[in-house]
Amino acid sequence: MAKVVETPLMKQYFEVKAKHPDAILLFRVGDFYEMYGEDAVIGAEILGIVQTKRANGVGTHIEMAGFPHHALDTYLPKLVRAGKRVAICDQLEDPKLTTKLVKRGITE
Repeated sequence: MAKVVETPLMKQYFEVKAKHPDAILLFRVGDFYEMYGEDAVIGAEILGIVQTKRANGVGTHIEMAGFPHHALDTYLPKLVRAGKRVAICDQLEDPKLTTKLVKRGITE
């Protein structure tokens, strides 16, 4: 994977991912759970969803795949049945109440 420019969101993602390197990280961003990098490649294949790319700074991209948060009960069992360990990272505060990056943490 190419070096990714660490925007504040991606820096937060990589900090959480470093604590759970053997799990597919479902990272809550607004109304979606997103996966990045190798997790996106693997997750998209298992879940049968589209893999795309997210721009991160000038000229850099990272693989991305995601699904609506309300579909977690549909997609999580598919990852587990495929033998994957999954870490769910949720937003720990209301985005409307902060002007900074939303705090996130592993909830499951």
